[in-house]
Amino acid sequence: MKSSNLFDFPVGLPLAARMRPEQIRDVLGQDEVLNPTGPVASFLGMASPIQALPSLLLYGPPGSGKTTIARLLAKSSGRRLIEVSAINSTVKDLRDAMERSRDDSKAGRGAAVVFVDEIHRFSKVQQESLLLAVEDGEVVLIGATTENPVYALTSAIMSRTSLLRLVELNESDIIQLLDTALVDERGLASKFTALGAALTLIAKRSGGDARKALTVLEAAAFSVSKAGRSEIGVSDIEAAMPLALVRYDSTGDQHYDIISAFIKSIRGNDPDAALHWLARMIAGGEDPRFIARRLVIVAAEDVGLADPSALALANATMSVVAQIGMPEGRIPLSSCTIYLALAPKSNSAYLAINTALADVNAGFTPAVPAHLRSSGLAGDGKHYEYPHDMEDTLSSQVYLPEDGQKRAYYKPKAKGYELTLADRLKRLLELKSRN
Repeated sequence: MKSSNLFDFPVGLPLAARMRPEQIRDVLGQDEVLNPTGPVASFLGMASPIQALPSLLLYGPPGSGKTTIARLLAKSSGRRLIEVSAINSTVKDLRDAMERSRDDSKAGRGAAVVFVDEIHRFSKVQQESLLLAVEDGEVVLIGATTENPVYALTSAIMSRTSLLRLVELNESDIIQLLDTALVDERGLASKFTALGAALTLIAKRSGGDARKALTVLEAAAFSVSKAGRSEIGVSDIEAAMPLALVRYDSTGDQHYDIISAFIKSIRGNDPDAALHWLARMIAGGEDPRFIARRLVIVAAEDVGLADPSALALANATMSVVAQIGMPEGRIPLSSCTIYLALAPKSNSAYLAINTALADVNAGFTPAVPAHLRSSGLAGDGKHYEYPHDMEDTLSSQVYLPEDGQKRAYYKPKAKGYELTLADRLKRLLELKSRN
C-alpha cells in the first residue's frame, strides 16, 4: 500500500488526511507563528535531537494545523513522535509514553515528542502525571487544544509550556487549499474541476476549518463522479454541505466567544450583529435559557436605568422561553435582543454598586448611626425622622457617618429615562442643602 514518508497514511484515507502539509512552508494561515522569525522557526531544521525543543501548547480552532505542526516539529528535530488522544487515553498510556521517551534519551536520540491531542479533556490527575517528566526534560510535551488553556488546563501545565496561539484560516487560505487539493496527486489529481463560486461557498461556510473544507470538497467530488460529471458546481456544494458546518461548540470556546460577541453587539447598539450571533447560538444548539439569562444581565448592566422597563422585558423573555422552549423561543429572544440593542445605555447602576463594594472591601465599614438603628435597645432610632411626616417627604438627616457623606456612588448619565433621575437627584440634593 502506498504511503507518505512523513505521515504514513494510505492513499485511501480521507482527502483531509492525504492533504496534510509535508513541509512547514505548506501550512496555511499561521504566518504569525510559522514565519522565519516566528517562535517555531528556531526549532525547525535543527542539526541534532539533543538541541533544546521546548514543551508547547498549540491553542487554536479545529482545522488550523495543530497536529501537522506537532508532527513537523518532531520530524525536524529527529525525535520519536508518540501520539496520544486525551479522549480515550489513561494515566497508564501516559506512563508508557514517558517510559519510551526515557529509553530514547538513554540511547542518545533525545526525548520523544509526546503529542497529546485534545489535552483539555485530560483530568487534573492526568495532566499532573506529566509534570515531572516535562520539568526534567524526559519528554517534550506538545498539547493541542481548542479550549482556552487558561481555563481548561492546570496552572502547573501552563507554567511548564510555551503557548502558541493559532488562528482560523481565512477565505483566501481555504480557497488556495482547495485549489491545491484539486490538482495535487495526493488529492483529487486533476480528475475534477470546480467553479470559483463553488470554492468560495465552501470557504465561506467552513468556518476557517481546513478539515471541514476538504471534507465538503471530497463529498461533492464523490457525488459528481457518481453522476458521471467532472465539474463541481455550487449546487453540488450545497448538497454536500451538512448543517454540521455551522461552527459552534456549546461547551467550548465558541460558547464563550459567541456569547461575548452577542453581548458586546447589544452593548454597541448593533441589532443586526446581535441577531447574527443569536442565530449562531440557536443553530448550534445552545441552551435558550442560557441566552435569556444573559439578556437579563445585559438589561441590568448595560441598559440599566436609561430604560428601566428593559429589565422587566428581559425577565419576561426568560420566563417565556423557559415555558415554551424551542423553536418558538427564538421569537421572544429575537424581540428582546432587538429591543436591548436599540435601547439607550447606562451602566451607572453597575458602576455604583462596584464602587460601593470597593469601599467596603477596602475597609470602609462605619458603625450604623444611632438614629438609623433598629429600636431594639434604648436610644436606638430615637431621633429618626420619618420622611412621610415631613414636607415633600424630605428629611435633612444624614444616612452615613460624616466621613461617608462625601462619597457619591451613583452618577447618573444623560441617557433616556436616566435624564429624569439625574434631574430628580439634583433637585433633592439642592433641597437637602437648604434645610
